[in-house]
Amino acid sequence: MTDHPALHPEPVPVLALGDILLVTLRGDLYDGVAEQLQHDITHRIANSAVPVNGVVIDLSGVEIVDSFLGRVLAEIAASASLLATRTVLAGMRPAVAITLVELGLTLPGLVTALDVDRALALLGRAFSTAPPEAGA
Repeated sequence: MTDHPALHPEPVPVLALGDILLVTLRGDLYDGVAEQLQHDITHRIANSAVPVNGVVIDLSGVEIVDSFLGRVLAEIAASASLLATRTVLAGMRPAVAITLVELGLTLPGLVTALDVDRALALLGRAFSTAPPEAGA
């Protein structure tokens, strides 16, 4: 996941769901975008009018994680923790988890959840990201 100066990838949106920030990662995340995301999340936590109590990072759309992105995720969690905010990684594919282990990366301070709904539940929120069932 290298930085391609000729390309201008879109920044990753950071959405607020009440006192939770939701970040959904899709595809390759270039180094510059990952660093900007780290800055954006920390800035939003520190400067939010409503105290931020949790950050959910949805990795379900990520197929490959390199050592740089792994380090950025760990640094996001560390920064959030210093600001009294919990970080939950949601939807991590088995191949991504295996890669992180093979790279020798530990992610202290990070909690994992099977999907975004479970991540929100871990943070004490009942927002549903699933479409409503037919007849419900």
